[in-house]
Amino acid sequence: MNTASNPSRLAQLIVDAQRQRNPLGELDSNVYPADFATAYLTQQEIFRLRGVEPGGWKIGSKSPTGPIQGSPLPRDCLFAPASQFDRGAYAPVGLELEIAFRFNRAFGSRDQDYSDEEVMAGVGEMAATIEIVSSRFAAWPKIEPLTQLADLLNHGALIVGEFVPYKEHFTFVQPTLELTFNGDNIVPAAVANPAGDPRRLLPWLVNHHTRQGRTLPQDFVITTGSFTGMYFAPGPGEVSGQIHGLPPVSLSLI
Repeated sequence: MNTASNPSRLAQLIVDAQRQRNPLGELDSNVYPADFATAYLTQQEIFRLRGVEPGGWKIGSKSPTGPIQGSPLPRDCLFAPASQFDRGAYAPVGLELEIAFRFNRAFGSRDQDYSDEEVMAGVGEMAATIEIVSSRFAAWPKIEPLTQLADLLNHGALIVGEFVPYKEHFTFVQPTLELTFNGDNIVPAAVANPAGDPRRLLPWLVNHHTRQGRTLPQDFVITTGSFTGMYFAPGPGEVSGQIHGLPPVSLSLI
């Protein structure tokens, strides 16, 4: 298998599918990423082909001690609260309520990894976010994890609430929150981020980004996985979310 050619080919297919609103079907087996390195290279190729700069990251883990993965977020996919979205551009429309962070410093590339203490000392702000989750593959969510990773971890858009100063003793593990669709409560019975405390993801992100010889800018929005699971919007509507202690965030689906 010539994995060296896979990132560019798969990235082009993903970019075309998004532009044409035509989800991908089954592909030739040698197009799919064979490993994490190829999946992350595909992410970079998507940015190159789209001609956009990253404005943040989405990161997550499926358990409090499990491996971490992430994807950069296109800057043109970050939106202010109360923005409107065409459902047709994001089908299927999954909704997740999350918490995001911004650092009070940039992290440059260097020879040794940043320690957990260095990273946590750099956390400056936090905000509530709602991610619109959307795949470029017709069979999603029945898609191999590496392919989902290559597809920017199924990212559609991120609606970012107002940032406030970071509070070390905030309830990060099981916060009190609200999420509604057309006024109806859509919060599941159990509220939790599968990663546990979402802050544990931040050192991984800093080191993953800077090991590639790149600086992690101070203004990057870093969203850290859903507290509410994923809710699929059945039609047009108003979405409102709040993590108590943080400003609310909302959007409209039309």
